[in-house]
Parts: sequence; C-alpha cells; structure tokens
Amino acid sequence: MTTINRRRALTGSAAIAVGVPVLAACGSDSSNAEDSTGSGDSGSGDSGSSDGGGTSGEVLASAADVPVGGCFVVSGAKVVVTQPTEGDFKAFTAVCTHQGCLVETSTEGDIPCPCHNSKFSLDDGSPISGPASAALAAVDITVDGDSITRA
Repeated sequence: MTTINRRRALTGSAAIAVGVPVLAACGSDSSNAEDSTGSGDSGSGDSGSSDGGGTSGEVLASAADVPVGGCFVVSGAKVVVTQPTEGDFKAFTAVCTHQGCLVETSTEGDIPCPCHNSKFSLDDGSPISGPASAALAAVDITVDGDSITRA
C-alpha cells in the first residue's frame, strides 16, 4: 500500500498549478473552432454559404445598425454583419478563428477581435492582421428593405 506524504502531495499540487495555465495557453489557430462553420461568399447582398447555425428568417439587424465601412455584432446570434460599401451587406460568424473570442462592432474599416488584436476583412472575413490565420465563416443573409435576416 502506497502512502501519500506531504512532500508528494505538495509536488503534485505544484505540477497541476503550473501545468493547467500552460496547457490553456496552448490554443490552436484553427478554422474548425466549435462555433464557426461554413464558408463561401457572393457579393450580392447575401453572403455565400450558410453557417448551418441559427434559424432561417431570424432578424439579425436593421440596415441602419451597420455602419458603411464597418460592422455590427449580433452577440446572441454570434454573427457580425458588415457593410464594406453603401448598400452591400455581408455576414460572418462573430467567433474569432484564433481562440474563439467574439469580435467587436467597429467603424474602422475592419472586423476587430479584442482578445489578441486580430483584424478581419469586411469583404470576405479573411484575416488582415494578428494571430488569426483563418477567415471567419460566411453566414447567409437576406436584405429586405431595412431588415437583415438569416437566410
């Protein structure tokens, strides 16, 4: 029978205290993040392929919510809607492909992630800078008047 003495218990506790944060910092830079699926893009007001999540017909935003040259994050739906040029709306998953943080609403010409300063294109969700190397997945939308809905 093995007995656990105080030294062995403290050594084990120290290993866990050091090991867990180190492992947590070793995230992957994968486009297969749990919340991001789908791909593709068309430039006609609808983005390419559906991400498979959410409900078809779900109202995401009004056109007035999305600044020209910026983006608007719909946190509950985990979708970011962009308007690269006047009247051209696109949508992507709002989950950063680096480590899964939600991106932020912006008027600065890109889609920013606050966690590690990655920036994504308003046009196609591709990474512009930062540690993220995979694009945000496209989300199908329909623009009808002032209403932007999930297709």
